[in-house]
Amino acid sequence: MDWNRTLAKQVVDLPRSGIREFFDLVTGSKDIISLGVGEPDFVTPWNIREAAITSLEKGHTTYTSNYGLESLRRAIARYVEGFFHVSYDPLCEILPTVGVSEAIDLALRCLINPGDEVLYHEPCYVSYAPSVLLAYGTPKAVETSIDDLFALNPAKLESAITPRTKVLMLNFPTNPTGSIAPKETLEAIAKICIKHDLFVLTDEIYSELRYDGVPHTSIASLPGMKERTLLLHGFSKAFAMTGFRLGYACGPSQLIEQMMKIHSYTMICPTITSQEAAIEALQNGTPAMQEMRDSYHRRRDYIVRRFNEMGMDCHLPGGAFYTFPSIKRFGLSSKEFAMRLLKEQKVAAVPGTAFGPCGEGYLRCCYATAFELLETACDKIQRFCESIK
Repeated sequence: MDWNRTLAKQVVDLPRSGIREFFDLVTGSKDIISLGVGEPDFVTPWNIREAAITSLEKGHTTYTSNYGLESLRRAIARYVEGFFHVSYDPLCEILPTVGVSEAIDLALRCLINPGDEVLYHEPCYVSYAPSVLLAYGTPKAVETSIDDLFALNPAKLESAITPRTKVLMLNFPTNPTGSIAPKETLEAIAKICIKHDLFVLTDEIYSELRYDGVPHTSIASLPGMKERTLLLHGFSKAFAMTGFRLGYACGPSQLIEQMMKIHSYTMICPTITSQEAAIEALQNGTPAMQEMRDSYHRRRDYIVRRFNEMGMDCHLPGGAFYTFPSIKRFGLSSKEFAMRLLKEQKVAAVPGTAFGPCGEGYLRCCYATAFELLETACDKIQRFCESIK
C-alpha cells in the first residue's frame, strides 16, 4: 500500500494537538499533579445525572429529530434570551450538536469555499486552525498580546482583513488566556465586521464563568450582528457535563438549515440521554453552576497571586479557568520549561506554543483542580523557579 498516495494530504499535513502530544507523556502516571486538561474537576451535579438516569429508566433510547428534541431547543431559546439577551426561534434557528466542536466543523464546512480566509485571535484553542484547514479554508491568525490583556485589538483585526477574508472566529472568555473582550471592544469589532461584510463564529463556551461581577456580553447581541453571527455554546464547562458531549448553535435559519444537512448525514443527532439531561441543566442547574464559579474564582485569585510572587508575571484573567503566566525571565522556551517542570517537580502544564507561535514565553495552567492540589502544585512550581534563577 502506497500511503503517500492513499492518505488525504490535508489530514497528513495537520500537526498533532499540542495539548494531546504533551499529555501523552503523563498518561498513566499517578504521582503527577495536572494543571493541563481543561475540564471541570466537579462531577456533574446530581439533579442533572438523575435526569439522565430517569431518561434511561423510561426507555428513552431512540434517535431524536436531526434538529434534536423540540423541548431542548425551546429550553435553549429561553436560556439564551435570558443570559445572552438574543432571541432565537427554537424551530429553525437552534441546532443541538455533539459538543461545540461539531458545531464549529459544521459551520465552517457550510461557510467556506476553497481559499476563503478565516481570521481568529491567537493564542487560541488548538482546534480552530485545523478545523479551517479541513474545510479547505485558509486560517489566518491575528496575534494578541499582554499589552491588550490578550483581547483582540480592533485595529490589528482590521489590518489583517483582505478581499479573501470571509469569517471571523471569536472566543471570549478565551482558552488559553482567560481573557475577555470589554463591551466597547466588541462594539468596535462589530463595526469592522459590518463594514467588511464578515460573518462571525463566536465560541462562548466559558461565558458563565466570568468573575469580578462583570456581566458577559455576546457580540450577537449588538446592533446589526445577529444576522451575521453564529453563537456557539454548550454544557461542558458551566454545568460540568464534558462527557455528555452536547453543544448547540444559534444563528440565522439559512445557515442552521445547511448545517443540519451535514449533521443529519454524519452525527444524526446527539444522544437523547444527553439532551434530556441538558434540559434539567438549563432549567435547574444555575445554583450548582454558581457554586462552581465561586470556587474557580477563589482558585483564580490564589494561583495568580502565587505566580506573581514567584516572578511569573501573570495577568488576572476575567473568565474561564486558565491562567497564562509569563516564563520569559527564566531563559527557557515554553516547551523546555514545561518538560523540566514535569520531570523535576511532577507538575504538568501546557507550553504556550501549543496555542500558537505567539504563545512562546508563556505557560497555560488550568486551575480547575482541587484547592489543596493547587497549593501543592504552586509550592512545587516555586521550588522549580528557584532552582533555575
